[in-house]
Amino acid sequence: MTKPRRNATALAMINQCRNIRQLQQVHAYTITTGALPLNPVTILNNILVSLTNLIPNANTCSDSISSLTYALSLFHSIANPNTFSYNNLIRIHTLLSSPSSALYNFVTLRRLSLAPDFHTFPFAIKACSLLPSSSSISIALSLHSQAFKFGFLADPFSLNALICVYSLHRRVHDAHKLFNESSHRDVVSYNAMVHGFVKIGETTRARELFDEMPERDSVSWGTMIAGYSNAKLCYEAIDLFNEMIGLGISPDNIALVNVLSACAQTGELEQGRIVHDYIIRNGIRIDSYLATGLVDLYAKCGCLENARDAFESCNDKDVFTWNAMLIGLAIHGKGSTLLDYFSRMIAAGVKPDGITFLGVLVGCSHAGLVDEARKLFNDMESVYGVGREHKHYGCMADMLGRAGLLEEAVEMIKGMPSGGDVFAWGGLLGGCRIHGNVEVAKKAAQQIMKIKPEDGGVYSVMANIYAHTEQWDDLAKIRRSFGANRRAKKINGLSSVRLDDVN
Repeated sequence: MTKPRRNATALAMINQCRNIRQLQQVHAYTITTGALPLNPVTILNNILVSLTNLIPNANTCSDSISSLTYALSLFHSIANPNTFSYNNLIRIHTLLSSPSSALYNFVTLRRLSLAPDFHTFPFAIKACSLLPSSSSISIALSLHSQAFKFGFLADPFSLNALICVYSLHRRVHDAHKLFNESSHRDVVSYNAMVHGFVKIGETTRARELFDEMPERDSVSWGTMIAGYSNAKLCYEAIDLFNEMIGLGISPDNIALVNVLSACAQTGELEQGRIVHDYIIRNGIRIDSYLATGLVDLYAKCGCLENARDAFESCNDKDVFTWNAMLIGLAIHGKGSTLLDYFSRMIAAGVKPDGITFLGVLVGCSHAGLVDEARKLFNDMESVYGVGREHKHYGCMADMLGRAGLLEEAVEMIKGMPSGGDVFAWGGLLGGCRIHGNVEVAKKAAQQIMKIKPEDGGVYSVMANIYAHTEQWDDLAKIRRSFGANRRAKKINGLSSVRLDDVN
């Protein structure tokens, strides 16, 4: 085989690699056949490019470390790395969530007087967006000025990267100023700016910009629907989703999950079923993200069997999917089933988090599974490596209170690192109402009033306890205290599920 033919064959094989293992095999082939020594810079740079495309498929920490080690060995094998080489290394560090190393390589490139190109700044700015806000903004401003100096603000990739980093760190004014001053805006620029307004809760300004867009893609619609859903403007999210479908635009998973969330929040079960039917009819794969939205919808709307079906239809359940199912079982009082699902989760190798235990403890509390809850609570840190938070103590206090174990609840609260909070004392107070223990209730109420004086619910509970035990003088006093406390507010509850146009 001639030298040019050998080189062309090697480059073609590099571009056809589907995983890092294949890429390493082709790399070895270029060495054994003598192709690499003939054109080392071109071949090694092409391997680096292919590596950047394959890194998103790295599934584990060891995969990421292996990928980074390989990337560095490739880079250091290049005798005189050029801008193209540095760009790829910066991008690889960014993809592997090593922003400091990525920016270090950017600085090295500049110190070597290598001229940046239109890829350099987007990759460096992306790395900047992964840093904490305290250091990210100052570096972003420096990159902004350098991009301006080299004339790359006219490049839409650099422009969009800057808008994204400013928006991400809530510098929306800076992002909007840059957006308005540019004549090179595209749909990505608009999407980044809409996302920026949504992130700070400016849904009205986001919608105005959304309506001004010369063209919209599925990301535009999904971002706006997510903004409405997160701002609790659920009917606006549902209406926008229906408008999107009416225009024949295919929603992405962001739009689907957020409209499902809007349906769950409002109890719009029929609308949620329409969305689910759309997913099925269009052959959309139910991944963990979609499954979590469907489970949440059906569980909150009282359709537990539908929630379980949606859960079981997903083959790649993550901790969020399991949590949605566990919480669904908890709110429906299915304590024993919940513990079975928790055991399945652990057996599947999914690491629980604080939300997991919150759901499990609530379920045990509602089902009266005191011993099981007590054991899980004690094992949280030692066995599962999950720290106890205030709400976990609150669930335990609620459960012990429901079971009549009021003194045990008091001792547990006293042993809390913070000495007890409104969740824990509130859980205990609820137990006192069930069992009519006035003395412990008074202690719990005093603590709640001290911690959260604007909580009007505690006055209602104490009034209920006094009335139930026929302590009329104390009932009159607590009502007068509530009237005198101008900060206290009475909280009204509301629950609704909409089915067949009937609430």
